[in-house]
Amino acid sequence: MVTQLDPRASGALGPPPDADRPAVTLRGVTRRFPRARAAPVTALEDVSLTIGRREIVAIVGPSGAGKTTLLELVCGLQQPDLGELAADPAALMPQRDLLLPWLDALDNAGLAVRLAGATRPAARREAAALLDVLGLAGFEHARPDQLSGGMRQRVAFARTLLSGRPVLCLDEPFGALDAITRIELQSWLADALTREPRTVLLVTHDVEEAIVLADRVLVLSRRPGRVVAEFPVDLTRPRSRTGPALVGLRVAVLEALR
Repeated sequence: MVTQLDPRASGALGPPPDADRPAVTLRGVTRRFPRARAAPVTALEDVSLTIGRREIVAIVGPSGAGKTTLLELVCGLQQPDLGELAADPAALMPQRDLLLPWLDALDNAGLAVRLAGATRPAARREAAALLDVLGLAGFEHARPDQLSGGMRQRVAFARTLLSGRPVLCLDEPFGALDAITRIELQSWLADALTREPRTVLLVTHDVEEAIVLADRVLVLSRRPGRVVAEFPVDLTRPRSRTGPALVGLRVAVLEALR
């Protein structure tokens, strides 16, 4: 069962009245997918976790461990077969940016605002203010094919933020980028979340990325995915990638993945 804990409209910002309640809670969640003439595939099994408000939690695990399934459950795009899930309204940023090629950056970023009922001029005003903050001033009228991969990801992130959902589910947001751009956008995202704090559930295959960005790192097992380890990240920000504490934590997470 999925319960939307925040009764307000999805476009509302700010914490709900019961600010002490976790933003996301899973208790014994199992998700299975039926197959024709074969046994169902269990993607997740008996997963329990709690995410506090404005906490950033990273999920790492092998391919097929159910990481994307977990995000879609939190966003209400799937339903668990067993267990309970309660979450504040959540927005999903998928692996691909999914920008509409016929819209410019302003209209792509403001799409969620338009879908919530705002006029196009109002949505473009909101998008313009955020794109400026995210370092895209001067590219507001560019279409996706005129933007670099990093710029496209910033537009997609702006669109996710402008959904107004208090929980952001980010699915490998930088997985398709080259190493240099990926590191630059990791730093950019850390800064963006400092300016616009939200509850974040981040799926990544990059252990270093998880430690640089998250307050906690959860490790999923091979399918069916279960939480097999949890690592608090008690490091000051900004975080040094070469510092001994981060390097040691990276080694520990990699060992848990094995």
